[in-house]
Amino acid sequence: MSLPVSDQVKYWGIAAAVLFIVLYALGNQLLPFFLGAAIAYFLDPVADWLENHGCSRSLATGIITISSIIAFVIIALMILPTLIQQSVQLFNIIPTLAQNFSDFLTEKFPSLLDEQSTLHKSLETLGQTVSEHGAQLLNTALSSAATLLEVIILFVIVPVVSIYLLLDWDRMIGKIDDMLPLDHAPVIRRLASEIDKTLSSFIRGMGTVCLVLGTYYAITLMLVGLQFGLVVGFIAGLLTFIPYVGALVGGGLALGLALFQFWGEWVWIGAVAGIFASGQMIEGNFLTPKLVGNSIGLHPVWLILALSVFGALFGFVGMLIAVPLAAALGVFVRFAAEQYRNGPLYRGVTETGQSEPATKD
Repeated sequence: MSLPVSDQVKYWGIAAAVLFIVLYALGNQLLPFFLGAAIAYFLDPVADWLENHGCSRSLATGIITISSIIAFVIIALMILPTLIQQSVQLFNIIPTLAQNFSDFLTEKFPSLLDEQSTLHKSLETLGQTVSEHGAQLLNTALSSAATLLEVIILFVIVPVVSIYLLLDWDRMIGKIDDMLPLDHAPVIRRLASEIDKTLSSFIRGMGTVCLVLGTYYAITLMLVGLQFGLVVGFIAGLLTFIPYVGALVGGGLALGLALFQFWGEWVWIGAVAGIFASGQMIEGNFLTPKLVGNSIGLHPVWLILALSVFGALFGFVGMLIAVPLAAALGVFVRFAAEQYRNGPLYRGVTETGQSEPATKD
């Protein structure tokens, strides 16, 4: 005999409240484990592919681990120092860019913007503020936003957690499946399958799209000689998971820098614009349809709302769990809507087989 609905709601409500409290209280301490779980989830299809081609789960995990270590070392030695250096330089040069922009407006629109105007002073103040606090914020984020111990913990615990989870992923899923309440197991499996499909499309697909586009933008912008091309490519690639935001932010930043660096050399400015236009064509016509699919069930507005809410509540950990929770909530909402449309509240007496009362002429 199954529990009454009221008792089920009570127990599941208590479980959700406990989970919320734990996340709120231990968010920073749980960060390595969430990162490790996200990496294991991302790499599980690779391990499954290796298993299907004759490797044991242990050998597949070993191959993925060694390949990841080699890739990380290459990135750390070749890319990270340049990325950090360009980021600090970009913050430091912003006042000069703001002053040049102010001079340009003063020259072209003298009646609109003179040296004593509020807008002119605001531009100077904005540039100075970003320079003073932006570089300090970046240096703090890189050196002491987390203490040395926390950095070591991240670089030690995250790989260890991800390796163990990747090794035991299928076994853990099987154990969880065995623990499902029997009365609701088919529905839970169906919902879990839909959530996994949405997450696989978004996290794995969009993660690959972000990596490909970020690499493309960074390499091509550096090839045309744009200063801070690596930083711009990194920012554009990182924000690509929010539709149109990566292209708008990265493209706007790249064009702004190109105007100041190549002013008068319109071929190079056009080349920078062409890089982002071609990147959007590649993403829209090839990368996103092939790697993500036409519909993943995560509307951009819903995604931005989830990132904002969970980021405000739980910090960086909240932003990590925002996408999975947004996908899960989206699936639950669609399931609830389906149940409503199949129920008597929506269908009414006509759909349940009862005839409508006869009307008199």
